[in-house]
Amino acid sequence: MSTLANQLASAEREEVARAIRLLLARPLLTEAADPTGFDLVRRRRDPLARWFDYTCGWNLVVEPRRGYARLAKVRVNPDGSRPARRARSGRAPFDRRRYVLLCVTAAELLSMPMTTIGMLADRVVQAMAADRALAGFDPVHRPERMAFVDVLKLLESYDVLRVVDGTTETYVDSAEAKVLYRVDNTLLMRLPAAPVGASRLAVPPEEVPARFEELLADLVRERRYGGASADDTHAETAATTDAQRNLRLRHSVLRRLFDDPVLYRTDLADDELAYVTSLTGRQILRRSVEQAGFLLEERAEGYLLVDPDAIATDVRFPDDSSTARVAALLLLAPLCATPAGLLPEQLAEAGAELLRRFPGWAKAYQSEEGPARLADDAVRILLDVGLAGRARDRVVARPAAYRYRLTETTGPAPKDDPPAVTTAGSVGEGDKQ
Repeated sequence: MSTLANQLASAEREEVARAIRLLLARPLLTEAADPTGFDLVRRRRDPLARWFDYTCGWNLVVEPRRGYARLAKVRVNPDGSRPARRARSGRAPFDRRRYVLLCVTAAELLSMPMTTIGMLADRVVQAMAADRALAGFDPVHRPERMAFVDVLKLLESYDVLRVVDGTTETYVDSAEAKVLYRVDNTLLMRLPAAPVGASRLAVPPEEVPARFEELLADLVRERRYGGASADDTHAETAATTDAQRNLRLRHSVLRRLFDDPVLYRTDLADDELAYVTSLTGRQILRRSVEQAGFLLEERAEGYLLVDPDAIATDVRFPDDSSTARVAALLLLAPLCATPAGLLPEQLAEAGAELLRRFPGWAKAYQSEEGPARLADDAVRILLDVGLAGRARDRVVARPAAYRYRLTETTGPAPKDDPPAVTTAGSVGEGDKQ
């Protein structure tokens, strides 16, 4: 090949790798939010679609005229570690009420190219009143309006709703607020990533709580892998061919590798571990990592991807953006020093010790129940980023936690504040750091 051809091929590889990491962090990418990133994905959409389909079995849809790219991630084990979050209130996770309002609001928006906030609220009131399984929506009450605003702000962040006139937050103070929206119905229909639509699971409402785990498994069941049952995603049946089995193994392993902070060997099923340690599996893993522009750390305990440009990192750790994240870092020391793990009472005492050391810090936790809440919030973060796990009634440090070591303060700080420290390593939540 000529020098120019080599340069063009190298430039394409670099752009595809960058776009892969960009989409891993932002599976819904809009032109309005990131014009440069969207233009990159638009230009390289064909090799990107092939990479995601082969490597993870994820579908990528790019709509240049409508200005969005949607990567439909399907997780191997759906859980609640990545909830929708409120734009207000310190980005607290959505509760059950907000999820219900989100689903009903989205259903009503499907037939509304334009709407006002009052008209949409009225439609939601009527829809929830007509469904015996749902508690009614009453915008007269401020908490209800706050929940509704959180839902609308989430849809705004997805570019499904665009404010034409007014401000959504004004609805919190008054149900008479005037806000006009334009609705992108096409993008709204792209939001669900589950391969099976929820409407296909015809289950009486009273049975849902008892069968929730089964129904969740049915939503993410993919027919391409053959006859695996919803109760056991690793079960092999006579209807499953070798090709389907290998396809499932490749996708299940690489989905975890590219979507989770850390992939531990102990978290893999026997057939998944056999696949990833086989000659073919190792070659595919390493080639996929290289194509995406990551660096692979392979250790006895498992695998970790490092993004040298931090493009694929959606949430960072360590991170001092919240009290709970600082506490999570500080709690790693006692966790790593106790291989058997810590009981809830011991974690609460560790939280109390932090509050005693820094009395002017973490004011929201300065109460009787504060130490236990601080420890719970910190542990939740450590669980989400794969640095801690649960063993019966204890919280234990996982191998990646030992990448961290508090070494020294990096600058003068008030005596009431926690120290600014340097650490021995870092890892991102959701995607790799």
